[in-house]
Amino acid sequence: MRGSVVGTAVTLAAGALLTAAMTTATASPPPTAPAPSRTGASQPVLVDCLWQQTVRPDDFILACGDGNSRLTGLRWSEWGPDGATAEGVNMVNDCKPYCAAGTFRSYPVTVRLDGATSWKKHPEVQRYDRMSLTYPEDRPEGFKQVMTYPLWD
Repeated sequence: MRGSVVGTAVTLAAGALLTAAMTTATASPPPTAPAPSRTGASQPVLVDCLWQQTVRPDDFILACGDGNSRLTGLRWSEWGPDGATAEGVNMVNDCKPYCAAGTFRSYPVTVRLDGATSWKKHPEVQRYDRMSLTYPEDRPEGFKQVMTYPLWD
C-alpha cells in the first residue's frame, strides 16, 4: 500500500512539473531574432525546393535532389527590393569516397540575393531569381571564390 501511495505521489509531482514547464514555455517572451516569415507581400521572397516562399530564412537547401549542399545559420543584414545579404555557413558534402559515405564540411559564406522579379507560379509575388555565394576563406573543392546560381521559378 505504501508503494502505491509513493508511486502516485511521484506521478502527480511529475505531472505538476510538466505542467509548470509547459506553462513557462508558452509564457516566455518571443525570441529576439525575427523568425523566418512565410509571407512577403510587400517584399521579395526566396522560393525553396518545395515551392515555399520565405523571407529571411535561417536555413536554405541548395542541392534539392540530395541535400548535399545547404546554407545554415543565416543572419540577414538586408532584405528588400534591391537585394538581400546574409552571413552564414555553407555545409557541403565532400562525397569522398562517395556521397553516402562523405563528410559534411562547413565553409563561412556571404549570401547575396538579387534580381527580384515576378514569380511565374504567383505573378503577384516578387521573388529573388539569383543567389551569389562569396567564400572569404576556404571553399569547397572545385568552387570559385564567388559562385552564382539561378533560383527556382
